[in-house]
Amino acid sequence: MKLLRLGDIGKEKPATIDKDGHYRDLSSIINDLNPDTLNFNLIKKIEKIDILSLPKLDSKLRIGACVSKPSKFIGIGLNFKDHAEEQNLPIPKEPIIFSKFTSCLIGPNDQIIIPKGSQHTDWEVELGFVIGKRAINISVENALDYVLGFFLVNDVSERNYQKNKGLTWDKGKGFDTFGPIGPYIITKDELMDYQKLNMFLDVNSQRMQTGNTEQMIFDIKHLVSYMSSCMSLHPGDICCTGTPPGVGENMKPPRFLKDGDEVILGIDKLGQQKHSVVAYKD
Repeated sequence: MKLLRLGDIGKEKPATIDKDGHYRDLSSIINDLNPDTLNFNLIKKIEKIDILSLPKLDSKLRIGACVSKPSKFIGIGLNFKDHAEEQNLPIPKEPIIFSKFTSCLIGPNDQIIIPKGSQHTDWEVELGFVIGKRAINISVENALDYVLGFFLVNDVSERNYQKNKGLTWDKGKGFDTFGPIGPYIITKDELMDYQKLNMFLDVNSQRMQTGNTEQMIFDIKHLVSYMSSCMSLHPGDICCTGTPPGVGENMKPPRFLKDGDEVILGIDKLGQQKHSVVAYKD
């Protein structure tokens, strides 16, 4: 099952995609895809209805962020072996956790805005997942029972703020528009090979990142279990799980996003994103 949100900013409707690729309106079942609705009961409800009986939505509608107003947007740093090698850094012994401010969320084709004065805005294609039920101190063996589905993320990052302005990464990760997610959530029953997915990211039609989720140091099950030992996880909470090599800061010389750039990224079975990059304007 694929779940998404369609419409202008602030007016998105929840939807699903039928077998022919048409958008079907879920507004008669739920009012949004948010912490109140993103749970396993929703999946059961949708499975019981005839999707083809739901109204079609215009295929030209804007696609919004596939999760609305999550209580948490958690990031995992340095979680790909080949990315750690690219930076000549040791393999982490435990997951590196940071937060992306939820106000950074945008749709998969919305503009990415370079922060005021920034010259170090970077890209990161990542696999994301969304929690479907409350989780506290869960085991690795049971961890996937708490994952509702997966989606595509661009973990946009301002490297100067991330690395040079204090001890935490958060301030470089949460600028407005730094959290494009979607186009859709695919439920885990349709993505059992989530640890063997090809990933890519292009800037101005030039391939920058190529990777596969099998390179994760800590897999999804370990991440969910570990995070649940640090905090309670709630339905609608989202996480991005690390990026493969090819980010701009590690190029020689480093390369960062600038006004007028175009970024396209994708992961097997999770669709693609396409963003125009614009400089901040007062």
